[in-house]
Amino acid sequence: MSKRLDGTSMFTGINSGFTNAFSQLSSQYSDGLTLENLTEALSNTNIVNNLNNTTFASYMTNNFNSIDKDHDGKISASEIQDLMAQMATQGLTREQITALAGSSGLTSLQETVLSHFEDIDKNHDGKVTNQEIQAYGVESDLEKQKVSDKNRIVNNMSMFYSNDTKYEGSLLDYRYIDNES
Repeated sequence: MSKRLDGTSMFTGINSGFTNAFSQLSSQYSDGLTLENLTEALSNTNIVNNLNNTTFASYMTNNFNSIDKDHDGKISASEIQDLMAQMATQGLTREQITALAGSSGLTSLQETVLSHFEDIDKNHDGKVTNQEIQAYGVESDLEKQKVSDKNRIVNNMSMFYSNDTKYEGSLLDYRYIDNES
């Protein structure tokens, strides 16, 4: 049986990406991680080369005002933690998965979630949570098992008729087939 669909690695990878990017960037600026510092960092090849991944720095730059909850002009470690908690509990939008999950090296999972996004998003809020991804994985496995079971039943029933495809009766009257005919 194949591995069940689970979004834990996607959420963990995104969390790790933000944490690493924040740590690396905040260590470069003594006055804190401001929008100006983020913009400067993304244009500074020395800093960019030291960053493991610029995707998260770009995301912080583009979403600075929504991440900076206390509006002090700086992104703090607690605001990054709040962002991660919000993403974990409220889920990720299609755009967030597209921008962030691929940069975490999760392209197969990302493709699966994106291609089945509407089916996974059970409450239709435009976001998918890990719980929704896991529930979809269980449903998919159950559906695959049902199809497998139906195929097995049909294959087992066909053995009552051997390879004789001339018989046009019901499957229920297999016991009345005359073996001599």
